[in-house]
Amino acid sequence: MAVRLNCDVGEGLNNEVLLMPYIHSCSIACGGHAGDTDTMKRAVELAIQYETDIGAHPSYPDKTNFGRESMNMDDEALVFSVREQVEALEKITRQYDILLHHIKAHGALYNDMAGNREKAEVFLSAVENYKGRVRLYVPYGSEIAKSAVSRGFNIRYEAFADRNYNDDLSLVSRKSANAIILRPEAIRQHILYMVQEQKVRTVTGSEKTIRADTFCLHGDHPHAAEVLRYLSEHTI
Repeated sequence: MAVRLNCDVGEGLNNEVLLMPYIHSCSIACGGHAGDTDTMKRAVELAIQYETDIGAHPSYPDKTNFGRESMNMDDEALVFSVREQVEALEKITRQYDILLHHIKAHGALYNDMAGNREKAEVFLSAVENYKGRVRLYVPYGSEIAKSAVSRGFNIRYEAFADRNYNDDLSLVSRKSANAIILRPEAIRQHILYMVQEQKVRTVTGSEKTIRADTFCLHGDHPHAAEVLRYLSEHTI
């Protein structure tokens, strides 16, 4: 069973060399919540070395909170920021004659777009120029997924290998003790159930329908490299 894994990288942990050999795609922070020209360039070079697909990982422009707090921005400012971030990474990939594979929002922006159609439409306006040539990583059943499909974007459903879900398919808040799945064995079972049953067990014990084309293991997971090695050794 071939499961496509992705990681968020370029976020200041300098662990990319440990992750790239085990993942199919990476989403590179491009200056909003983390990252600068040097970190983007290093991540791009490693992705090329390991033949890992490269994606942009824009967020609210908020390095103080690592992009994990919602921001009250006017639409024009948000569009400008997202475009600026994606273009910053694309400028680097062009130097290596590499095309962007996907765009995936980060943190609070990702979550806000999942539940708020207006925010989703603003984000899609920001990345309109990439429609048809770049995929969007979006959560199943979300407002951003629905809007993207209706506007003709090429989407890939993403689920989270290392996060627990609420009944509405939102992620359990990081402020909760059970937000993150830590044990490699539990992460593998979490993934397998979503792949085999197309359902996820939520924190209430319910089973909810879900689809996923790619599974994210956060690059800042406490045991990210260990988990990826485990998954590579135990076929999924």
